[in-house]
Amino acid sequence: MSPTEMTLHAAIEKWLAPTLAMRVHVVRVRRAGMHGRCVCVEVIRSDGLLSILFFRHDDGWWNVYPPAQARPAMSAWRTA
Repeated sequence: MSPTEMTLHAAIEKWLAPTLAMRVHVVRVRRAGMHGRCVCVEVIRSDGLLSILFFRHDDGWWNVYPPAQARPAMSAWRTA
């Protein structure tokens, strides 16, 4: 894994810490419009079902929050 990106597998390991007895299922993969790629991952735990959405960012990282949207910006240029 490159130091500039986190794979989906590494993100799942970080957030869910699955074991052999706890199976992880990728439920949905889609392009999330403005948010790029989105993956829904589910795991059945002793206290019930846990679903987490992972979003792929432009830098290659998978995170549980969507990437920031490009916002319009204004700037003033001084002309001579």
